[in-house]
Amino acid sequence: MNIRDRQIGGGRINRGRTRNTPGSRRVIVFGQLQVQVRNETRDTVLGRLVDVANTSSTRRTGLLKHKSLEPGHGLWIVPCESVHTFFMKFAIDLVYVDKRRRVRKVRHAVKPWRMSACLSAHSVLELPAGTAAESGTQAGDQLAMVELS
Repeated sequence: MNIRDRQIGGGRINRGRTRNTPGSRRVIVFGQLQVQVRNETRDTVLGRLVDVANTSSTRRTGLLKHKSLEPGHGLWIVPCESVHTFFMKFAIDLVYVDKRRRVRKVRHAVKPWRMSACLSAHSVLELPAGTAAESGTQAGDQLAMVELS
């Protein structure tokens, strides 16, 4: 099922362990959801196993506890319009995406101790360095996030 259909990021989907607070939508607990990210414009795959970080604590932690990021893996931070690489041990590619899953900005091989932002973005993909260049991903491309079961 396509994540766009399930409205992740805008209205969060209900899958796995969830918590529900009065007057709010259900929120997925990190680690329960992975997606495959495809660049539909270029017909390429950006990530085969991309974790979704959509809670305050998971967005705050991000990739900080990782020593490296394997090819095909990544992190989709929803919502997010800026990131930092303070305390990270490796460079990453950043792909900023709007609510319609259109790429707004791409930053290649962002080294540790850097900051990056795109105020028109709704979320950001953190991918292994070189992934965006290999796939030819650039601003304006249309992405699709497909939930993995």
